[in-house]
Amino acid sequence: MDESPSVPESFNDPRITPQFYRRLPGPDGDLVLVGVVHDHPASIARVERVLERIEPETVALELPAIAVPLYRVYARDRADDAASPRFGGEMSAAIRAAPEADPVGIDAPNWSFLRLLVRRLVADRVSAGTARRVLASVGGATREALACRVAATLTHATSMTVVPGTRAEYDCDRDDPPERQADHERAHVAGVQALLGGVDTDGTALSYRDDTREQCMIDRLEGLRAESGDVVAVVGVDHLERLATDLSS
Repeated sequence: MDESPSVPESFNDPRITPQFYRRLPGPDGDLVLVGVVHDHPASIARVERVLERIEPETVALELPAIAVPLYRVYARDRADDAASPRFGGEMSAAIRAAPEADPVGIDAPNWSFLRLLVRRLVADRVSAGTARRVLASVGGATREALACRVAATLTHATSMTVVPGTRAEYDCDRDDPPERQADHERAHVAGVQALLGGVDTDGTALSYRDDTREQCMIDRLEGLRAESGDVVAVVGVDHLERLATDLSS
């Protein structure tokens, strides 16, 4: 990975800016963080453009490991070779764009996440109600991950393409000019941040779950960079700042 710190400028693409892109050099390998908005055309294009330029050993995805096989199937869908994969958004696009890289899921649920979460809940002596809400949210995420694994198995075994969940829709598509896609995505992110900015989540079930998720992703990325050399990580843009800060320190 031979890119300079001024990579966003060298791409000459309005969808690739420091808001959505961080390069973190390291002694064992470089880590590039690519922030995305789920299923947004600008995010899918950003992932594809970055991986066209950079050829990492590993592509780390904000997916549970158990869900990665399904996105591998989506990435191999060649109904239209000129287009992005029909399913799986930016995650399957990343797998297709880096066919020589090893795709790795870094998100919860997994055993390290569950162990760390339980330790935090016990150490903080949270109320029984908060603990139940945290575990309920984790149970929902686990069911979604298992649904992806089942979908992958069915897709492999039959002629059907099984698509769990729903796809996000935007007033913008992949045929729009890059400037239009970039403007729409930035406006969407700003709107979501403004909506959530006044919500205090400290000490809530949501904060316990999400803080623990981010810590586990940080730990996993540190390990991958040490083991695998150059890594490109595709993560939600709302995680980008914390991951960049902690992995730079």
